[in-house]
Amino acid sequence: MMTWLLLLSGLLMALLSGVFLSFSDFVMRGLMQASAQAGSAGMVGLNRTVYRSVFMVLFVGFVPAAIGLSVWAFLQVDGPALVPILLGCMAYVAGVFAVTGFGNVPMNNRLDALAERADARAAYWPDYADRWTRLNHLRTAASAFAAAMWLIASNLL
Repeated sequence: MMTWLLLLSGLLMALLSGVFLSFSDFVMRGLMQASAQAGSAGMVGLNRTVYRSVFMVLFVGFVPAAIGLSVWAFLQVDGPALVPILLGCMAYVAGVFAVTGFGNVPMNNRLDALAERADARAAYWPDYADRWTRLNHLRTAASAFAAAMWLIASNLL
């Protein structure tokens, strides 16, 4: 049963990582090629719609899943699968969820607060886009690492 749970978690985390990768690879670059007003307005729209998406279900749902996997692994797993399970959990909580909560979300909130002041939003946009994308690269790497760790662990059980 736990092999299947780790396999499913790894595959869903890989899907989540793909969403982060798409932003790092082409979404943000595309928005940055638009004018500052258009790019920042597009990002505000994306940020407002993400809260009602399947992405958000996975993103938030992986917090209790990672904690549960960690507790289960710590209490029940002996052998080589323990380390990758715990590493995957730590990578998600610290490298994805915490980076988002302490980095990307405050920036998103500031960009949204400037939505009615297009000139101020456009002035903030270059710094926002650069820093937000760097943080997103970290989330991409951390979620890909978590997926790999859980998929490896599923084969070690």
